[in-house]
Amino acid sequence: MLVGDRMAKPPITAAPGDLLSHAAQLMNSGRFRRLPVLSDNKLVGIITERDLREHRGHLEQTRVIDAMITNVITVARDVILEDAAQIMLDRQIGGLPVVADEQLIGIITVSDVMKAFLDMMGASNGGSTRLDFRLEGEEHGFVEASRIVAREGGEVLGVGSYRNNLGESPVCYLRLITGNAEKIAKALRVSGFDVLGIHRIGGAAKPSA
Repeated sequence: MLVGDRMAKPPITAAPGDLLSHAAQLMNSGRFRRLPVLSDNKLVGIITERDLREHRGHLEQTRVIDAMITNVITVARDVILEDAAQIMLDRQIGGLPVVADEQLIGIITVSDVMKAFLDMMGASNGGSTRLDFRLEGEEHGFVEASRIVAREGGEVLGVGSYRNNLGESPVCYLRLITGNAEKIAKALRVSGFDVLGIHRIGGAAKPSA
């Protein structure tokens, strides 16, 4: 998934000559935490909630140009979402303006990335259940697990894998949209799978029976 698929467009912007009180009003009305700053349609800075807090009590007397960040880190629309997330994590920032041909075309934020990852994992679909198990060879791999899930009447919405530590067997998770998760987990265990647990949206993990 690319930044261009998830960015907010067109973003609300401020001008260098705007008062901070105006920028604050825009942020509050749109529930934004940052605003790109444009001059002659070119990105010249970004103003954030933190900048506003540093000038609290002087918002009506201070211009955006006097408080904005000028060394703005940007991304292109064809950057993969994982790279944008890594940039935000490394730089400890909550959003990145998206530019094309030196023009601002959008903004991608931590919230956008989180929503995208939840969608990719199938976790944004209400009523789904996640089932985790270890991948251990062909007999206890994804293909066999999928066959068992289908046999037990389950339907897979999303799938993925991860490792808690390098060198350990990977953990596979299946996001089930239909089917009895407890029954499916039991069938997997009978077939020799190491089922780690059942997780429901908004709920705590439930050990498999």
